[in-house]
Amino acid sequence: MDFLPIFLDLKAQPCLVVGGGDIAARKASLLLDADGAVTVVSPELSSQMAQYVKEGRVEHLETTFDIPHLEGMRVVIAATDDRAVNELVSKECQSRSIPVNVVDNPDLCSFIMPSIIDRSPVQIAVSTGGSSPVLARILRARLESTIPAAYGRLASMVNGFRDKVKARFDDVNSRRNFWEGVLQGDVAELVFAGKDEQAEKELELAVKNGDSSKVGEVYLIGGGPGDPDLLTFRALRLMQQADVIVHDRLISKEVLNLTRRDADRIYVGKERDQHTVPQDQINQLLVDLAKEGKRVCRLKGGDPFVFGRGGEEIETLSENGVNFQVVPGITAALGTSAYAGIPLTHRDYSQSVVFVTGHLKDGSTDLNWKGLAQPNQTIVFYMGLKGLPTICKKLMENGLPEDLPIALVQQATTPRQRVFTGTLSTITNDISGQEIKPPTLIIVGNVVKLHDRLNWFRSEMQIAKGEG
Repeated sequence: MDFLPIFLDLKAQPCLVVGGGDIAARKASLLLDADGAVTVVSPELSSQMAQYVKEGRVEHLETTFDIPHLEGMRVVIAATDDRAVNELVSKECQSRSIPVNVVDNPDLCSFIMPSIIDRSPVQIAVSTGGSSPVLARILRARLESTIPAAYGRLASMVNGFRDKVKARFDDVNSRRNFWEGVLQGDVAELVFAGKDEQAEKELELAVKNGDSSKVGEVYLIGGGPGDPDLLTFRALRLMQQADVIVHDRLISKEVLNLTRRDADRIYVGKERDQHTVPQDQINQLLVDLAKEGKRVCRLKGGDPFVFGRGGEEIETLSENGVNFQVVPGITAALGTSAYAGIPLTHRDYSQSVVFVTGHLKDGSTDLNWKGLAQPNQTIVFYMGLKGLPTICKKLMENGLPEDLPIALVQQATTPRQRVFTGTLSTITNDISGQEIKPPTLIIVGNVVKLHDRLNWFRSEMQIAKGEG
């Protein structure tokens, strides 16, 4: 271990920054975040450092560095562009046993400034010992995505219960087991869901009963349009901790592979004319699994509240007293339009957008066609592949021009994405003979004209077929 990782208490402690530029301002900001009493020594100041001085947060000595400036300092940071000055600061600090950091000069440092993940009072520091600050920042970014911001609130909450837990449990092992249950169980999840008051009540009850056992819960998660990079941080975290994954047909294999490897997987996919598991049975399945004490990830394509029947499922959960969380996802319309280079609205082409399901609960396509066939409007049809001929016919019958552009996109955002364009009168013939693979989305409107110019994403399948 090249450096001993420690955390210094700098509250109200005198800290010196030598240099007044932008880098010095960033270092001063870290010291201020730690409530240090910061003095900056520099003839000139950057705009940010000058702002700190103006606000009274930093004391400014408008001069060049001199050795007496080190008197009484707890920590010193040198951030000048003069190597000789930096060497002098380092030498004099180390001779006085004052911790010193010289920016971008690890050989002159007695301590390294790490990349910091701040979830105060939880703090995580990542360092490469000065060998590669960029790598440290990359590692920090990866950790940021897996550590909810609410961990700070959770730490503050459990701190208030430490004495109660010590009084409730006689030995160290019992206390450790209790806290592991709390920090990996329902109390933590309530905090992550923003239900701090309920979490505190649950923790109070757990201490009283001497029990932190798990209670089942359902996570209704939007898996997005297919690209796993489009998942939210919360979705990924809950997918990794769920005991059971209940997933739809439209979940891409790339997204499904990010769930916990040892979790049970239950497929409940539905097609237009074939339901593997009827919806009412899916609703009851979620209730039953949760009441067994399991953490259930109900993983849906797109967003669970946009043609995802998420409302029906959580209605049943609520009626049965089952805890649940809803994690929104990027709905198919947004993901598809972005990856196909087709803006859903554009000042020159469309001033409104409407999302429509391509078939109703009874299997029909009996929609408000007159309301849909409006000028300067984009229409997005979910689940409309089988009804495409009817969709085109009805829109033209209700006043939309036969040369109005239309796009059909298969498996958007994935390596298997393909985009087919045409007009209301030609698209059915244009795609005849093509092997179209679900999920698909249909976009109707003049915005489709922008596809050729704005088509930035070319999937593996498009490249293989020589498509633009």
